[in-house]
Amino acid sequence: MAVLTDRKVAFLVAPEGIEQVELTEPWKAIQEAGGTPELVSTGPGTVQAFNHLDKADTFPVDRTAADVTADDYDALVLPGGVANPDFLRSDSDAVAFAKSFFDTGKPVAAICHAPWTLVEAGVLRGRRVTSWPSLRTDLRNAGAEWVDEQVVVDTSADAPLVTSRKPDDLPAFCATMVETFAAEKVAP
Repeated sequence: MAVLTDRKVAFLVAPEGIEQVELTEPWKAIQEAGGTPELVSTGPGTVQAFNHLDKADTFPVDRTAADVTADDYDALVLPGGVANPDFLRSDSDAVAFAKSFFDTGKPVAAICHAPWTLVEAGVLRGRRVTSWPSLRTDLRNAGAEWVDEQVVVDTSADAPLVTSRKPDDLPAFCATMVETFAAEKVAP
């Protein structure tokens, strides 16, 4: 099993609309591998997760996107939910934070609708990705090669990118995310 000891992983989410299982399962995978997850959002307080369209649990925010950069973390996870990435892609601090991982060559994992934030960050050109099927045209228009696969790891650029389609893909997504994050050097 891959080990993430001494790795700090940011989870970037909007104030509401996060698909809860796409937050909690990767979070648990990071913790079980020995990593330290932190919840980053566009504002302080708590965020509201959903089970599809029904309200689920709330989670406390550790830091805000305006106050952090990729230098503060070893990797980034972008959970899905339709409203979550739609809100994030309209927040300049959230987009800049996500882009900073690509600028510094640090790994990113995104599931379901989460690649919408990466479209706005302008980091998908030439990358091979997957997502919820309705994003296919948006991702292709952003210059990505979209494929319908359970999990895709793109290492064509400095920042490794792990993507998956939906909650059913979470076991493969979480395992691949942890392996990919563990393979990267820890910043001094």
